[in-house]
Amino acid sequence: MRILLTGANGYIGRRILPVLVEAGHDVTCVVRDKKRFKLPSGLETRIQIIEYDFLHPENAIEHFNKKQFDAAYYLIHSLGDTSTTLKEYEKRAAGCFVLVATLTQVKQVIYLSGISNQENLSRHLMARKEVKDILIQSEIPYTIFEAGIIVGSGGISFEIIRDLTEKFPLMIVPKWLKSKCQPIAIRNVIYYLEHCLHNEKTYNRVFEIGGPDVLTYKQMLLEFAAVRKYKRVIITLPFVFPRLSALWIFMSTSANYTIAKQLVGSMEHDVVCKEFSIRDIIPQELISYRDAIKMAFERIEQNMVISSWTDAASSSLTNLDVSQYIEVPVDGCFQDRKWIEISKDSIEEVSNRFFGIGGNQGWYYADKLWRMRGLLDKLAGGVGISRGRRSEVDVQPGDTIDFWRVLVADRKNHRLLLFAEMKLPGEAWLEFSIINNENRSIFKQTATFRPKGVMGRNYWYAMLPFHFFIFRNMLKRIAGKD
Repeated sequence: MRILLTGANGYIGRRILPVLVEAGHDVTCVVRDKKRFKLPSGLETRIQIIEYDFLHPENAIEHFNKKQFDAAYYLIHSLGDTSTTLKEYEKRAAGCFVLVATLTQVKQVIYLSGISNQENLSRHLMARKEVKDILIQSEIPYTIFEAGIIVGSGGISFEIIRDLTEKFPLMIVPKWLKSKCQPIAIRNVIYYLEHCLHNEKTYNRVFEIGGPDVLTYKQMLLEFAAVRKYKRVIITLPFVFPRLSALWIFMSTSANYTIAKQLVGSMEHDVVCKEFSIRDIIPQELISYRDAIKMAFERIEQNMVISSWTDAASSSLTNLDVSQYIEVPVDGCFQDRKWIEISKDSIEEVSNRFFGIGGNQGWYYADKLWRMRGLLDKLAGGVGISRGRRSEVDVQPGDTIDFWRVLVADRKNHRLLLFAEMKLPGEAWLEFSIINNENRSIFKQTATFRPKGVMGRNYWYAMLPFHFFIFRNMLKRIAGKD
């Protein structure tokens, strides 16, 4: 079957892509930037890729003319956009998707949304409902799934719950933690998305999907703590405090403030299934909340996390074309260059160290100062340092490493290039590389900063004392000489 997969670089898209390919389907992926599209190993020659932005319908014919697909997945979501642009972007992208589906004679569109069976919906869920209405009115056979919290390694809800549970032995929380939710394992979601293909029983239907457990958000935190063998105390206040709640999640987790605000708005209401017809049409064993958590940590411990919610786009630089920053500039830039000679026998060891930087490993020197920098970034409205890494051992272009974005991850040539996503009066790059010739092996570490105006220059000079001892000692420790 010929399948069009939109949002292929997102959390769900990257999960379902290998499933569809292994099932024998001919998959065409649509991404905004090919350079940031991380393909699972072995899929490079088995799919086609179209670089296209669904916010620009004027270019649809140019990219999709004379193409045909049997089914199309709509997995595009603008959760990271502000509340003022969220609805507009969702409607524009959905309308463009319908145009593309019509041009390519799609016979079934499949959409994953959030449960919207309440009268009072958050702006986030209201925007998703607008998309649902656009797809229904398109006159193309549709299959729409509505889910609550999806539980899986790398998922934003999973990571927020993980952050809160691991960081706070005592939590004094607002009233919305008494709201009910019906979490569903990512494995169950992918099964539904795959097995609805060409299943006429699912045509022109909206299905609510959830796992076997109905829990309050407070219970979800406590169940998570129980699985991880943490003792946690949660006290619930009789008030909602939406803005304060969003600020608390923003400061305590890897979510930025816009995402935190959207999620809190959705959590104020129950998100529970009211109809269960999908269970008869596509039967499967539904995984309990506890088992879903255990499965997620099995993937994490084995360094087998396929995708993360941070994959699709920069959390703080949503409209940035990161591909243009792969070539580090020289003109108008400040640079801190450091190098050290290493033995040829230690090349792989040194390379493994800098490819494993960040996350739980830390930054090899002055981790407290790195965390302080992350806290200051959070206070300034940035992403902070708590995003960590998708995997402790694997790194691919497009990954996040704390408040950096991976631009180049070339293990063969021992080069790792990072681009800063923290709040800065300019742009910053951090590069690690090993130059190897017949006579010598040199490990290089280069920090590059392109300032914006006087403030950017003052920032660079203010940071020089810290750069002197932090970068020098970081270089020595990565080289194994300290």
